[in-house]
Amino acid sequence: MTYDDLRALVPEPSQSYDWVRCCDLLPALLRLEETPQDPYYHAEGNVGIHTRMVLDALLADAHYQRADADGRFVLFMACLLHDIAKPDTTVIDEASGRIGQPGHSRRGSVDVRVLMWKARVPFALREAVCRIIAVHQVPFHAFASRKGERPEWLAHRLSWELSLPDLCCVARCDMLGRHYEKRADSLADIALFEQLAQEEGCWTGPRKMADAHTRLAYFRGADTSPDYPLFQQPGAQVTVMCGLPASGKNHWVAQHRKGWPVVSFDDARAELGLKHGENDGMAAHHAVDQAKALLRRHEHFVWNATHLSQQMRTKTLDLLWTYHAQIELVYLEVPHPELMRRNRERDTTLSNAGIERMLHRWELPAPIEAHETVYDVQT
Repeated sequence: MTYDDLRALVPEPSQSYDWVRCCDLLPALLRLEETPQDPYYHAEGNVGIHTRMVLDALLADAHYQRADADGRFVLFMACLLHDIAKPDTTVIDEASGRIGQPGHSRRGSVDVRVLMWKARVPFALREAVCRIIAVHQVPFHAFASRKGERPEWLAHRLSWELSLPDLCCVARCDMLGRHYEKRADSLADIALFEQLAQEEGCWTGPRKMADAHTRLAYFRGADTSPDYPLFQQPGAQVTVMCGLPASGKNHWVAQHRKGWPVVSFDDARAELGLKHGENDGMAAHHAVDQAKALLRRHEHFVWNATHLSQQMRTKTLDLLWTYHAQIELVYLEVPHPELMRRNRERDTTLSNAGIERMLHRWELPAPIEAHETVYDVQT
């Protein structure tokens, strides 16, 4: 499957989609027909029925009809694949019989990232699709966040990660493509979220921030205004590497941070005489101790690790933030065939099959995770 194959599935505004052709190219869609949903929220039936109703709503949506070819690709793929992970996340409560699919949005975004990476979909288009899928339900619940997040803050954050008009279009079609007794209320909430984003000045682009440090503090939950600079205490300058094994992190560090101290889980393993995957906790503890020593001395350094998932990055970034570091995130990526070739040819105990198993944790860093985020992507 190639990018051109996926592109050929996307209909012009005046055309209809071919579901059979979609399923032929993406067999995972066939499982949607066998996946039940909670009848309270989805009285229309299984996930396949719902997905086709969402696509019908999308083709009738003015935002899709106005979009250019790239925009239609993002919107169509986001709607087609927004629930692709429901088959693997479905749970049925034994006592009540209620059906749920916890975490399907986040899991789906990772699954689609892997699929599109291997199909050589351009980075910007791929990530636009994946970021929408990861948060496609947020506009439903922005005014009743379970985490207690203010809707203004959510709009500000999302405006730094994706196109809010695209997100709200997908959310609107997701709600139109179902039978749900409170559908009108949810559609009103989506419209209200759109209006809020427009009023907050972040509907068509990232919400303006006083500076990078204020932005980082604000999105980390500090009780501060994004419009007024927040004092930044002195600290180390730290470059945090991020990317799959064999993506070129060591080479990048040698080229761009020559002479800087390097904190590395791989180096920690080597110093402790451990193989990849052997007593990772001991290696991590050793690396963290090295980092803390450098942070206390305000010395610049590189933290070289995969930092593949948001959870993995958060541990590192939280520590750096505690020590008032100036944080730069550098994400590296190469095409799938090149990554496999490099890994085969390098001296490592990590097999290509081991890298493939790591892909289920592959979450790219967002622009709001550091003072500066660099995406160095080879095509």
